[in-house]
Amino acid sequence: MEIDLGEVPFNMAFHPSDNLVAAALITGYLHLYRYGADSTSQKLLEVKAHTESCRAVRFINGGQAMITGSKDRSILATDIETGTAIARLENAHEDAIYSLINVTESTIATGDDQGCMKVWDTRQRTCCNSFTAHEDYVSDMTYVPESGKLLGTSGDGTLSVQTRSEFSEEELLSVVIMKNGRKVICGSQDGTLLLYSWGFFKDCSDRFVGLAPNSIDCLLKLDEDRVIAGCENGLISVVGILPNRVIQPLAEHSEYPIERLGFSHDRKFLGSISHDQMLKLWDMDELLQSDEANNTQEDQGDASEDDDGDGMDVDMNPPKSKKGTKRKNGQNGSSSGSTSAAFFSEM
Repeated sequence: MEIDLGEVPFNMAFHPSDNLVAAALITGYLHLYRYGADSTSQKLLEVKAHTESCRAVRFINGGQAMITGSKDRSILATDIETGTAIARLENAHEDAIYSLINVTESTIATGDDQGCMKVWDTRQRTCCNSFTAHEDYVSDMTYVPESGKLLGTSGDGTLSVQTRSEFSEEELLSVVIMKNGRKVICGSQDGTLLLYSWGFFKDCSDRFVGLAPNSIDCLLKLDEDRVIAGCENGLISVVGILPNRVIQPLAEHSEYPIERLGFSHDRKFLGSISHDQMLKLWDMDELLQSDEANNTQEDQGDASEDDDGDGMDVDMNPPKSKKGTKRKNGQNGSSSGSTSAAFFSEM
């Protein structure tokens, strides 16, 4: 199923319990669609959410509202029924907002172009915590409820878990938790998957280069042993973790980089967006049947045991950001103005 968005999307999100999907666009618009099992879709909302590019979107309040972050440094909550603004926070960050995730039922986290990460209470509409975790844009985040830790990856080549890892030679673009919380998997600009053992974040314990040289722009956990990777060549692939191997390419979105992947609420569809202005929904049953039929493909990397004592060579002076420059070219927000931790303004 394909949905023509009409403009380049930066982000997408599925509703937690209904057949709805939202798309955040470069023009600052927010779209909401209803999709059906019969490969049909209907646009429900088209909202001018921000004055500059809308970079991130998530559903909050049990799916009653959508929350977006923008290059214009604002955060907006929008009602999914009416499309009206519920609350807006101007100057939420000192720099353009790059990433946004759900943390708990009533909290979200945002990351900006200069490495600042913030946690917000959506009910009280206040900033709970703010810390500068990185020296470049916060490319991705994930939350581990068992430990209460927020993890972030950045264009500066580091993984942050309260304390930062050593510098990687390449930008880290995506992060997921796997192996029942024992492994942190990061995708990098040069196509390497970096595996960190939980609690040993200074340096990775393993590297897998089976997707190189294409940057791994987004990761989506399929189960504890497999992750779905979206790469800059437009391919979506299933990768096995420990043993590390490319199990199979699942689909090809386009010739452009995959900006984001996501599962529908019932995991019947895999969603992907790219620079071709299309939001594509892939039938998971069909994809996984093809995956199982080709599951005998030879390993494309060494089968590795968990080894927290790996000594890895790291570059303490990483090269100047490349992917970040490409992604943020013409999108950087002004760094002027103070950061607000006040209540969202009522609309």
